[in-house]
Amino acid sequence: MVELSLAGEGRAQIAYAGDTFNTAVYLSRLGHDVAYATVLGGDDPFSRGVAELMAAEGLDASLAARVEGRLPGLYAIERDAAGERRFFYWRGEAPVRQLPELADGEALAQATRAADLTYLSAITLAVVGEAGRTMLDGLLAGAKAVGFDLNYRPRLWPDVETARAAIDRAALAARYVSASAEDLDALGMGDAPERWAKAGAEVLHRGHDHSLTILRPGEAPVRIAPGETVKPVDTTGAGDSFNAGYLAARLDGAGPEAATAAGRTLAGVVVRHVGAIIPREAMPQ
Repeated sequence: MVELSLAGEGRAQIAYAGDTFNTAVYLSRLGHDVAYATVLGGDDPFSRGVAELMAAEGLDASLAARVEGRLPGLYAIERDAAGERRFFYWRGEAPVRQLPELADGEALAQATRAADLTYLSAITLAVVGEAGRTMLDGLLAGAKAVGFDLNYRPRLWPDVETARAAIDRAALAARYVSASAEDLDALGMGDAPERWAKAGAEVLHRGHDHSLTILRPGEAPVRIAPGETVKPVDTTGAGDSFNAGYLAARLDGAGPEAATAAGRTLAGVVVRHVGAIIPREAMPQ
């Protein structure tokens, strides 16, 4: 998506980001082969900008459909003095809302069957609409493993009941689920992590106190205390980068505790920079 970072006095900085896109970039930087499925416009400067960034970051764009006459989605971020954010979305234009009609469904099915991990978020579920959610349900059912970020944005959903049902289906299909106490409370799903873990997911439950509880099938919950306190410059991309660090470590064979440390290390660097995607040279070693 096109990101407008509001800077005051009528100024804004343009970048290209989005929750799953950010995670894809960091997974690629951490040494994994990543293909990113989306729908872009044709030869407009914004679609070209997204495509050029994908190429620069080593993302496989073979699953990115292009549609002449359409423009990528747009959102704006307003930050307060503490680096916390408020989001504003322009939903109507984004061609990804027509994913079922515009994407190559067979190519997506083959990719999800072959990939070690298929990753999506609740924002993905929201923007693709009901037909897209039905399509994704089928893709997830055939995937080797699914990572799901419960990134709930109420403004993107017609109502909380629709969101709750779609999110629950995705989490029940997932091997890895990342969920915050705030999002679970907003959805009225406070007891869902235990149910998802019983169904087979490894659930990362971020508490109000910034601790992390890891729930795994058939095991006692593991609570990990809050990490190092960092004064953020910008919290955009904090959760996305944590998820990338965690999942990259798990895919590389690390256990949940070591993966948590890897995710926190990356996120701790990301929040010290403005923007969701930090310069490559700033990546932790």
